[in-house]
Amino acid sequence: MQLDRPDVLAEVTAAFEAYERALVANDVDAILSFFADRAVRFGIADQQVGIEEQARWRRAQGALPPGRRLKDTTIQSYGDSTAVVTTQFGYPGSDVLGRQSQTWVRLPAGWRIVTAHVSEPA
Repeated sequence: MQLDRPDVLAEVTAAFEAYERALVANDVDAILSFFADRAVRFGIADQQVGIEEQARWRRAQGALPPGRRLKDTTIQSYGDSTAVVTTQFGYPGSDVLGRQSQTWVRLPAGWRIVTAHVSEPA
């Protein structure tokens, strides 16, 4: 198994950046399109199992605060079909950095998030 293949890193980087743009724009349909049907997502005070639960949750949420920034984003690939993305995120006016991790898998429909975790320190 080859780690950190440049072609895989480029593909996942592009997918992650597109996901981030959808998240900042609060484009719920686009956000959901990045998740696998059976994805599990753990949020700050929530969790969803499967795309239907996530769709209900996403549609009930408001937009993110403006000015979201990322820090120390890393993307690691494992072979040609699995990658892990980790990053920290923050917002203007706050020194608190949250944490976000995603496992991406190449599926027949393309790169999709199969697990995601979002947290903020107390």
